[in-house]
Amino acid sequence: METNPGTSNFIKNIVTDDLQSGKVDTVVTRFPPEPNGYLHIGHAKSICLNFELADEFKGKTNLRFDDTNPLKEDVEYVESIKEDVKWLGFEWDGMFFASDYFEEMYNRAVLLIKKGKAYVCELMPEQMREMRGTLTESGKESPYRNRTVEENLDLFERMRKGEFKDGEKVLRAKIDMSSPNMNMRDPVLYRISHAEHHNTGDKWCIYPMYDFAHPLEDAIEGVTHSICTLEFEDHRPLYDWVIEECEMEARPRQYEFARLNVTNTVMSKRKLKLLVDEKHVDGWDDPRMPTISGLRRRGYTPEAIRTFCREIGVARSNSTVDEKLLEHFIREDLKLKVPRTMGVLRPLKVVITNYPEGQVEMLDAEINPENPEMGIRQIPFSREIYVEQDDFMEVPPSKYHRLFPGNEVRLKHAYFIKCNDFVKDENGNVVELHCTYDPETKSGSDFNARKVKGTIHWVEATQAVPAEFRLYEPLILDEQEDEEKSFLENVNPNSLEVVQGFVEPNMKDVKAHDKFQFFRHGYFNVDPKDTTADELVFNLIVSLKSSFKLPKK
Repeated sequence: METNPGTSNFIKNIVTDDLQSGKVDTVVTRFPPEPNGYLHIGHAKSICLNFELADEFKGKTNLRFDDTNPLKEDVEYVESIKEDVKWLGFEWDGMFFASDYFEEMYNRAVLLIKKGKAYVCELMPEQMREMRGTLTESGKESPYRNRTVEENLDLFERMRKGEFKDGEKVLRAKIDMSSPNMNMRDPVLYRISHAEHHNTGDKWCIYPMYDFAHPLEDAIEGVTHSICTLEFEDHRPLYDWVIEECEMEARPRQYEFARLNVTNTVMSKRKLKLLVDEKHVDGWDDPRMPTISGLRRRGYTPEAIRTFCREIGVARSNSTVDEKLLEHFIREDLKLKVPRTMGVLRPLKVVITNYPEGQVEMLDAEINPENPEMGIRQIPFSREIYVEQDDFMEVPPSKYHRLFPGNEVRLKHAYFIKCNDFVKDENGNVVELHCTYDPETKSGSDFNARKVKGTIHWVEATQAVPAEFRLYEPLILDEQEDEEKSFLENVNPNSLEVVQGFVEPNMKDVKAHDKFQFFRHGYFNVDPKDTTADELVFNLIVSLKSSFKLPKK
C-alpha cells in the first residue's frame, strides 16, 4: 500500500532524529483502541498516522485493545475494529489485548506497594474528588495514605480475591498531592469491578485504570513512539512515572498530536453511542454516522479516507476541518473509477406520442466520459419514459430551460423532445406529459439545425428497475461546546430522505458496494445491508459539485 514519504510532520521528524541518533534502531508504533464502541473518522487519522509511519521507516505496528473496563466493552466492538483497520488497507504485525498483561500489571502494582509508591484507599469517589484540590489549590492527603507496606499488600491481595464490593476500595499511586498537574495527585491505579470480561471471563474482579495500563502495555510490547491525541498531554508525566517506578526495561516515549474535528458531526464515542441507543440512527453503521463502518456503508472508499487523513496533516494544535474537504476527496477518488448511469428519483411519466407503439431501440451511452477506456453501454428507448418531476413546470420562471408547454429539450443520449400537453390528477398534480420527438436529432448524429438549452436525464419505462434512494444531509446541524445544551438538540430532523424511483435495466444485477454516478444527482453506493434480489437500495455518497476549494499549500 502506498505511503506518503514526501510529506513531513513534527512526529516524523522526531522519528527520523531518533533513528539517526541511534536512540532507537527499529520503529514500533501501536493503534490502541478501547473496544467500547465503533471507530470513527477521527480514529482513521490515528490509524493512518501509526501504520504509515511504521511502514515508511520499515518498522512495526501493533493493534492493541485497551480492554480494561469490562462494563463498557464487547467482542462486537473488537471484531468491528479489526474489520475497519483491514478495510482501510492496513495489516498489523501483532494483535494484543491489555488483558493479555493483567498478571504482569498486577505484579507491577505489587512492586509499587513494596516500594512505598502505592496504597489502598477507602475514600468514596466524591470524597476523593473533593480532596483532590483545584488548579489553584493543592489537594489533601488521604487518611489511608500512610498505611504500612504489609497492610497494603494484604488489602490489595484481598481486593483481587474478591473480598470487597465494587467501589469499596481502590489502589492509588503515592505521588504528590500538591503537584500543579492534577493527574499526579495520587491517581487511582486499580478499581474493583465484579464484571464479566470479554477476554478473561470472571478471572479478575480488579482492573487497572487506563493511565496505569497504557504505559505498561507500550513498554511490554517495546513500543518506541506512543502517539496519542492532545488531551493526553497532561497525562505524560504520569505515563513516564509509571514506566520509571514500575522499572520497565523498555522506555517508550509519548507524543501528542491534534485530534480530528469535523464540522457538522461529533467525534465522541459516548455521543455516538447515545445516537445509537436512543434510535436517532439505525445502528453504528448508519450512513449518516461518522463511523468508519457508516462511511463504508455510505460508499466512501479507503483510498479517499487515507488521502483525506494525509491532506489534513499532523499538527500540534487542535482545529476543525470542513466536512466538504472529505467530500472533495471522495469525488476525486470516484470520478475516474465509477460508471455513469441514469436514475430518476421522483418519476414523472412521459408519453412520446409520435414514437411507434411497441418499438424499443437501443442507444449507445458512454460508461464514463472522463475515462473513455471504460467503453460504452446500451440503454433502451421507447414511447414511454420517466423523467424527474422537477424537470417540468407548468408555468416556469425565467431562465428555466427544462420541460414546459411548448419547450424543447434534449434527452441525454437520445433525442430532442417537445412538451405539448400534460395530464393532472384529481388533486391538481401533474402525473403525465405528452411530448413529441424529432427523429433527426438522435444523439451522435451530428444534428445541428437548431440548438436547445436544456438536457435532462430519463429512464425507459417498460424495462426500468424500481429502486430506493436514500438522500443524506449532515446529521448534526451545529456542534458547539455548550454546557447548557445537549448535542441531541442539534440532530438534523431532515438528515435522511427516502424516495422511490427507477434506474436503467442494466442495473438489476448490481452487487453490494457497487458505486455509480447518477447523472445530475451525485455518486451513489449500493447499500450492502438492505439491498435484496427484489429491492435495490442506493445511498447517496456525495453530491456532484461543491463550492469547496482545496487550500493552497
